[in-house]
Amino acid sequence: MFDSQKFIEEKVEWLKNTVGNKKTVVALSGGVDSSVAAILGHRAIPDTLTAVFLDDGLMRKNEPQKVFEIFEKLGVSVKLCNVKDEFFGALKGLTDPEEKRKAFRENFYRVFGKVAHELGAEYLLQGTIAADVAETKAGVKTQHNVLEQIGIHPLEKYGFKILEPLKDLYKPEVREVAKALGLPAEIHDRRPFPGPGLSIRILGEVTPERVDLVRKATEIVEEETKDIPCFQAFAIAMGDRATGVTLSGERNYGEVIAIRVVQSKNAVTAKSVELPWQVLKRIEGRIREKIPTVTHVLYDLTDKPPATIEYE
Repeated sequence: MFDSQKFIEEKVEWLKNTVGNKKTVVALSGGVDSSVAAILGHRAIPDTLTAVFLDDGLMRKNEPQKVFEIFEKLGVSVKLCNVKDEFFGALKGLTDPEEKRKAFRENFYRVFGKVAHELGAEYLLQGTIAADVAETKAGVKTQHNVLEQIGIHPLEKYGFKILEPLKDLYKPEVREVAKALGLPAEIHDRRPFPGPGLSIRILGEVTPERVDLVRKATEIVEEETKDIPCFQAFAIAMGDRATGVTLSGERNYGEVIAIRVVQSKNAVTAKSVELPWQVLKRIEGRIREKIPTVTHVLYDLTDKPPATIEYE
């Protein structure tokens, strides 16, 4: 049986012994995995650790400020880095899902390499978990936070060593550790959000305009499903447009939004959730009202397998 307190003690001691007095940065996104990594680091090496949040322009509404405020209350100062231009530049013109994921990964570590160099840090602490490693090694899809397990050496390529205290845990165990560490429910019960953010919820090229589209739709989906038990609930901007008609009878060639709500324990398998019809209709109506360029709203019924949870 998993013992979260024993795990915390062992990893705190491991971090102390591994890092010593060397400076370290922790990649913080506000999700449960990176938050647990950050708090473990804060307990082990508080004087030499800097928590860094990359504002890549691919997050949900007000995400950087929310994360900053949560961790400020926990006594952890967060360095916010505005790197939107770098990420949109790295993704420009790409439409293949794996190319987008790899471009995100390359830019993610390149930016952190720059930050680490500026801070004089030798280590990057991150919240990679077992599911990330398994899917990347199996070739299902590249997870942005997996390097050494697929033969990429971060010290040689980016100039820092990587620390992954959670790499043998799956999501349920990570949530147990989060609770044992005293993280608030808004962290330990938070639905997963992908490392590459909204970029993998956009089929086709990632642009600021399309990110804004899916961000608005995501906000509605999350609000309407907040009381529905599920693992993830989100919107996807489909790659093609579809013909619609306005109330005045004019043609409207607009965006297609798909909605995905699934239940899962560890993200390895997932089942689509049977949402009440009135919830689906509220989501559809609110999306079309808030985003007039949307002509079609779809609901994805597919389990994992054969689908994955995310689209890209």
